Amino acid sequence: MSALSVRQIRFRYLTLYGLRWLPSGLLMPVMILLMQERGLSLSQIGLVATAQGLVVLALELPTGGFADALGRKPVLVAAWVVGLGSLALMAVADSFWMFFLVWALQGVYRALDSGPLESWYVDATLAADPKAEYERGLGWAGTVIGVAIGAGALLSGGLVALGPVGPVGALALPVIVAAVLQAVSVVALLALMAERRPASGPGALRASVVGAPRMVGQAVGLLRRNRVLLALVAVELFWGFGMITFESLLPVRLADVVGDPGRAAALLGPASTAAWLANAAGAALTPFLLRRLGAAPAAALMRILQGVTVVGMGLLAGPAGILIAYLACYAVHGASNPLHMGLLHRQVDGPYRTSVLSLNSMAAQPAGALGAVTLTALADATSVSVAMVVGAVMLAVAAPLYLPAWRAARRTPPDVQVGPEAMGGGPGHSGLAYEPTGPALDEADRASAVAADGAAGRGEAGPGVVPASTARD
Repeated sequence: MSALSVRQIRFRYLTLYGLRWLPSGLLMPVMILLMQERGLSLSQIGLVATAQGLVVLALELPTGGFADALGRKPVLVAAWVVGLGSLALMAVADSFWMFFLVWALQGVYRALDSGPLESWYVDATLAADPKAEYERGLGWAGTVIGVAIGAGALLSGGLVALGPVGPVGALALPVIVAAVLQAVSVVALLALMAERRPASGPGALRASVVGAPRMVGQAVGLLRRNRVLLALVAVELFWGFGMITFESLLPVRLADVVGDPGRAAALLGPASTAAWLANAAGAALTPFLLRRLGAAPAAALMRILQGVTVVGMGLLAGPAGILIAYLACYAVHGASNPLHMGLLHRQVDGPYRTSVLSLNSMAAQPAGALGAVTLTALADATSVSVAMVVGAVMLAVAAPLYLPAWRAARRTPPDVQVGPEAMGGGPGHSGLAYEPTGPALDEADRASAVAADGAAGRGEAGPGVVPASTARD
């Protein structure tokens, strides 16, 4: 028995990450069609979908604090079991309220799932090697999610083409397979995610519930005291607003250009799979961007480029041009997300990591709702192209918010460097943002955090002890 190496941790993280997103790829092509087949109107589908958003908004921060207080593995196991239950219910749901419950359970799943796996990966990597550059793994995770969703979407199409299998309808078949894969994911999670926790049981659970609000409060306090972290979270406000352009307005824009909603839908099917593969390819560029530009400059450039691609979707003539811009948008998004998340992780200590990730994720929720209302109203009043250009501007103007991270990296003294090289950016440097004063926790905060951790029985989210034979390759 020996501690996990950085390579083993990364392999386990990417394996679990792929298993987490493969069922989602199976569901995406059939979820709306399945609800329509079982009697729901489009307006009813819109109503049941709000259940997920409301639950996520309510639980995002509390569940993040709970994961930090209790431990990442038990929260993630609970999340994936809830996800399995929602898929089982989806397979048999045949009414408005049953689907409402399905989406509410999906909201619980997403809230619990938001952050613990990534936080475990970063903390376990740093425990194995404090100088490890975990951005490489985050970049590969972007590749994995693209491949997993793309593969799941293709598998879903193949299953539907097979037609009914016994009493299972064609549209329900991918849901059944997704549920089976979700069960496999739970077993894999139990086997692969190693987390050292010095205490467990009912006492630790009660202490963790009590400690979760404190974890959330400390995470919010970081935003007040750390201007770099505040700017990074603010980026999500602009992204949440602007993402409506390529998630909601693109199908309308394509339908306007081709003159037939049915043909537009037929084009978007394979285009969506290609877009996720483009997302994977963009994420694979993360190490190159880190070496050539540094994290903060590269992240700022990606925001600008994403705005440019959305302008292309809004103004280019012909379906080919629009779809090329659409693929480019997802490639840029695949590259930008690991850069942004890497910068975010460098601004927070382990005990609050999941809570801060939840804050970052939560920022996009109200911004997305505002963007949906504003941009669709603008599209009705003017045109879809005008609305997409406005959304593109909102995506691009977030770029200057990476300046505090870039400045902090440039003035970081040698004794607090994180990587093996200087962090000022440019060729050969990681460009990782880290304020010289750390995450702005004073000594009293740190002492109380340690005490809270002890009461909760969480301990270090280190690599744990597992057989050495489980190493990759």
